[in-house]
Amino acid sequence: MDAIINLENLEFHAYHGCYEVEHVVGNDFRVDVELRYCADKAIESDNVANALNYQLAYQVVAKVMMRDVALLEKVCASMIDELYSNFPELKYAKVKIAKLNPPLGGKIGATAVTMEK
Repeated sequence: MDAIINLENLEFHAYHGCYEVEHVVGNDFRVDVELRYCADKAIESDNVANALNYQLAYQVVAKVMMRDVALLEKVCASMIDELYSNFPELKYAKVKIAKLNPPLGGKIGATAVTMEK
């Protein structure tokens, strides 16, 4: 049986953007992650060692968010690649990264990029 793990509304202050000021001052970001894996071993054993460890998943996300990268597409792709590298049991990953209050010259709540594999 598959399980879907969701990490929702993760908040970070990071330095992604195309403008120089974004790499100095940074922006606030919100990240949502969906991970699907076969949970049969976890269900049978009732042991966290056989489950997809979402604390480790959070640590992977946080590590990638701290990299200074221009495009959110690059951040999303790197995050998905690292999640697959850390979790061989992973069947599907979806990542959404929203830049809150982006500097676009108007009142904008967020812009976001979503990628899945």
